[in-house]
Amino acid sequence: MTLIWLGALLVFVGVLQMAFQPIWRGRLSGTKRLRSGVDTLEPTAPGSGFGIKSNWPGLVLVAVGGASLLAAAVI
Repeated sequence: MTLIWLGALLVFVGVLQMAFQPIWRGRLSGTKRLRSGVDTLEPTAPGSGFGIKSNWPGLVLVAVGGASLLAAAVI
């Protein structure tokens, strides 16, 4: 039973880590001035998307949690 809870916790923490990674990196949008002189909250550059380089800790946690859940299902 402990292995199931540990696996579920690791998967949950891994998904949270990947979800909050863009927020921890910095501002999601910056103010940009249009030609008309009005400020907008559109980002200055498009989003970087999903990258393994920045999300590897979350992916490792999900993989270890999934392996733990599979091991608990076999036992």
